[in-house]
Amino acid sequence: MKQYLVTGLDSTNEGALEHRMSVRPAHFEMAKKLKEKGNFVLGGAILNDEEKMIGSSMVVQFETEADLQKWLDEEPYIQQKVWEKVDIKPYKVANV
Repeated sequence: MKQYLVTGLDSTNEGALEHRMSVRPAHFEMAKKLKEKGNFVLGGAILNDEEKMIGSSMVVQFETEADLQKWLDEEPYIQQKVWEKVDIKPYKVANV
């Protein structure tokens, strides 16, 4: 499977953190489904200096780019506009 590093930076609008928290349960449900299918490798929140969530990074893996796109089309943080900017790079987890 091809691996990808996905970095999503949250909106900086007022209320962005509250919006993120309201969408978070749906985002976690999606991550659980990915994990069950073997597509989720790892992920977590990006924090600012005050340790408040301002984004996310995930390593995911898919057989095809079409499968990656299908997930992106359904990801709650994208659909609900929690992430203002999303960057996707090919990635390979080190086997150490």
